[in-house]
Amino acid sequence: MNTTPPHRLTDSAGQPWAGRLLRPNPFAGDDGSTPAPLRAALDTTDPDERLQAVAEVLGGVRVLVPVVAHAHPGRTADGAVAAQDPHGSGDPQADACASAAMVSVQTPDGRAALPIFSSVEQCHAWRPDCRPVPVEGGRAALAAVSDADSLLVLDAAAAQPVLLGRPAVWAIAQGRTWLPSWADPQLPEIAARALRGITEVRGIRLERGDSSELRAVLAIRPGLAREQVEMVVAQAQQALSRDAEITDRVDSLELYPVAIAE
Repeated sequence: MNTTPPHRLTDSAGQPWAGRLLRPNPFAGDDGSTPAPLRAALDTTDPDERLQAVAEVLGGVRVLVPVVAHAHPGRTADGAVAAQDPHGSGDPQADACASAAMVSVQTPDGRAALPIFSSVEQCHAWRPDCRPVPVEGGRAALAAVSDADSLLVLDAAAAQPVLLGRPAVWAIAQGRTWLPSWADPQLPEIAARALRGITEVRGIRLERGDSSELRAVLAIRPGLAREQVEMVVAQAQQALSRDAEITDRVDSLELYPVAIAE
């Protein structure tokens, strides 16, 4: 009678395959070029319209996340290779996003953005040593929410990279349509309500910002000294940043005070 125990099948990390399913690869026919809907969005000339077009299609297209070589994880006490999948999911896309979350680029304001790419060419233009792994755009947005500062940057090495702010990334991750803050018809009233207790502010206008996503132009009572204006702007900044509806809808905000005649 043969008493040799059956051989256990394990993966490269020494984890048993029992109970794990091999899922079909949804990107088996992918040639690494930019998906047509994403190409059409990127071809939009106006920067604001391009941003909206990319956000609209990104959740439903394939993007590439960069995976770079990392140090050997070491071995366990029994000599097996230590596990490299922190989520233990066995899902190739989840593994790719978990690895990619460790690779980030810094935005001009110092935050971390998850880089994604439209094509293999764009990915290798950024880092020739990285391995481009295809994932769904919505899954990449979820990775940015959990492992970065809820920011995505598309084609970081391109002449015109596309930076998607926190509200846009949240909308993509949740399968919602993103409404830009500068086009939100409800936001001016929300901002005016937040500033209602600051009597030196006589009005507010919202517009597309230069260094930030949104600019709030504040109409300030005339006759104030420079120090008084600075204090009013600080009060307005605090009031706007405390408003939950504004923080949900606006990624970044710059204030521009203007004295008005009475």
